[in-house]
Amino acid sequence: MKKTYPTFDICNLVAKKISNDLFNADRFQGYLMNNPPIKNIHKHSFYHLVYFTSGKGQHVIDFKSYPIEPGCIYFMSPGQVHNWEFESDVDGYVVNFSAIFFDKLFLSSHAVDLFPFFNIFSNEQMMKIKDDMRSEVVKIFEVLLDELNNDTYQTPMMIAAELLRLFVIASRELGPDVPVLSRTSYNSILLKQFFDLIQDNFKDMRLPKDYAALLYITSNHLNFLCKDHLNMSAGEIIRNRVLLEAKRMLVNYELSVANIAMELNFFDTSYFIKFFKKYTQLTPEAFRKQYYSKS
Repeated sequence: MKKTYPTFDICNLVAKKISNDLFNADRFQGYLMNNPPIKNIHKHSFYHLVYFTSGKGQHVIDFKSYPIEPGCIYFMSPGQVHNWEFESDVDGYVVNFSAIFFDKLFLSSHAVDLFPFFNIFSNEQMMKIKDDMRSEVVKIFEVLLDELNNDTYQTPMMIAAELLRLFVIASRELGPDVPVLSRTSYNSILLKQFFDLIQDNFKDMRLPKDYAALLYITSNHLNFLCKDHLNMSAGEIIRNRVLLEAKRMLVNYELSVANIAMELNFFDTSYFIKFFKKYTQLTPEAFRKQYYSKS
């Protein structure tokens, strides 16, 4: 039995778009009809957000399940794996934008780093917009669709402004207790650099002290930052990233467990199996079978 999931690039999808293919948007029902494969597990190479105005079901992002209900909004970063499980007809809005969309407008793409829901180490990728703000959120999506119908040279800048406005509204829904990485705080900058280093090196570097050395800080300082912002140790964050990648690879039946162990730089397959089972309570094969039986 061979199963694999597709990785979509932003230009692969049928939706209303701007001429440079760095941004597209649509009403969710039409988007679903025009892109049938998105119902199944898949991955994106771009930022992806969805807001539901009707319907019910489950949205599984990187193997975490979230409810689909009116008022729910979801934010995803490039590389994340997800799938939909609908229990009724759904509608709402979908927006996709490239990682370089803001850069092309001479705005830093790091602007998205200011919002916790675009951090894959966060648990805040879904939230429910309060009743009194839902009409405001719908207006933003309608403005985005109207801009795509006009598509003048000012359109990308208008879209960027509306996106940032939406991100601010959504982040305020999270409340004051959710940690936000500031671009000016020294500790926030260090933590963001740590996240970037993990993304680039998690297959080869597993020890917090190695990351601390690259950041020119002590392991104790790095652990303090992680505990203070995410209530996890640096080691847990590194380990969770390795486990996440293992899960992403395991749902691809074309990859054997031995191939995955090798790709993740485990010295042998048995050690990888023990590592995976220790932290998930499942063997890699059991996780794979369980995931597809649920799907």
